[in-house]
Amino acid sequence: MVFVPHTTAGVTINENADPDVAFDILSGLNKAFPESNSYRHLEGNSPAHIKASQFGSSCTIIIEQRQLKLGTWQGVYFCEFDGPRERKVYVKVIC
Repeated sequence: MVFVPHTTAGVTINENADPDVAFDILSGLNKAFPESNSYRHLEGNSPAHIKASQFGSSCTIIIEQRQLKLGTWQGVYFCEFDGPRERKVYVKVIC
């Protein structure tokens, strides 16, 4: 299990072979949740909170023979929506 204990960051699994995928994801998120809108949160980082909620704060990954059991093109993404800043990521291995 991978867990991110922050409200403006998340973790997900997606294609990791083509860097354009990450660019397209960010582009889509920025269109869906623009920086300027009628947000009420006073810190000014409401889009980061919304984006992090869309991705979630954890994911579960199978480990088999000491390797992450991911699809051929998959990778694990740490998603920072309100940074850069120092973050923590917790990994728990259950046998």
